[in-house]
Amino acid sequence: MKIATHIDWKAIRADFPILEEQVNGKPLVYFDNAATSQKPKQVIDALVAYYSRYNSNVHRGVHSLSQQATAAFEATRRKVQQLLNAREEAEIIYTSGTTAAINLVASSWGSLHVQAGDEILITGLEHHANIVPWQMLCERTGAKLVVAPILDNGEVSLDAFAQLLSPRTKMAAFSWISNALGTVNPVHEMIALAQAVGAFTLVDAAQAAPHSTIDVQDLDCDFLCFSAHKMLGPTGIGILYGKREVLEPLPPYQGGGDMIKEVTFEKTTYNELPLRLEAGTPNIADVIAFGTAIDYLQEIGLEQIEARENELLAYATAQINEIPGIRLIGTAPDKRSVLSFMLGSAHPYDVGVLLDQMGIAIRTGHHCAQPVMDRYQIPGSCRASFAFYNTFEEIDRFITALHKVQKMLS
Repeated sequence: MKIATHIDWKAIRADFPILEEQVNGKPLVYFDNAATSQKPKQVIDALVAYYSRYNSNVHRGVHSLSQQATAAFEATRRKVQQLLNAREEAEIIYTSGTTAAINLVASSWGSLHVQAGDEILITGLEHHANIVPWQMLCERTGAKLVVAPILDNGEVSLDAFAQLLSPRTKMAAFSWISNALGTVNPVHEMIALAQAVGAFTLVDAAQAAPHSTIDVQDLDCDFLCFSAHKMLGPTGIGILYGKREVLEPLPPYQGGGDMIKEVTFEKTTYNELPLRLEAGTPNIADVIAFGTAIDYLQEIGLEQIEARENELLAYATAQINEIPGIRLIGTAPDKRSVLSFMLGSAHPYDVGVLLDQMGIAIRTGHHCAQPVMDRYQIPGSCRASFAFYNTFEEIDRFITALHKVQKMLS
């Protein structure tokens, strides 16, 4: 395991104003990073700067404010391209989030490639956003949704995944890292297996992008998507990467401004990529601020971030296993940043409420992955998820609080 070195994590933590807040009279411990990350002051300042200094619409104006906004807006696209090692900027499509990106693919790509008798392969680890759009596509077309099962430790059965692939498989869509369990999927192998039967591939990287370096040319996936708000950026912004040759034939997902070249009442001519898939006024301020978030992450280094978070997860896992009655949900050998657990027979909601009274924020419930909870025959789980700005001292407070909660609920 790589060790995070030569980084002043205390100084980095000072960049996040919310971490100085108190909740119920206690210093905040924020362990809900898989739901959304906190934002450094640099990102917050970028939002304020746009609205106070050059607020204007993009791609439409010859005046200075519009040109400045457009330049900053498109600069983020270049940063995402470089972050992913995509071949060109046109392969980067702005959406409102991972969910919107998957829906775009299911709608536009699905309308071209899927018909009755075809199959869409997903896994038992998926977030609802990588289940429901495919179900909707299958309902529209008469295709079949096929699910690769997960093992007791929370890993996808790669053997079952391979066996379920066939010439009928048009799309294999799977998460890189499970939001509910933290399991890291062998995405390189899964992509290669899907390609061997001629299937397209989509990687849900919502949980991977904040914690790992991504090289889409090395992965060779057809689509990959993630959300800005899980990686220090604002809400309401997502990225869809697609190979140009896969994106080029797609019909527009929505109609309106920016996605057109020329409109008459008789016929509309559509714009080139990426604008053809980006109808309407975009989320300009948040795209620009996301560019600042990318700068911030790269200044620290994603390898250093991954190493730091692996240290935090290993420390927390060792500590929590010492608590009597703890049941970890998902014990795959390769995990990132997530501890999902049950505390004896206590309902996750009760555990979450009591921890909140002690200033500790975790997530409880099915985590938009209800089939995962059904697999383990539980109503939901408690989920603590870590980011590089968290500390070992916060984990100690969390473990001490869990001991107290256990006594209160026993």
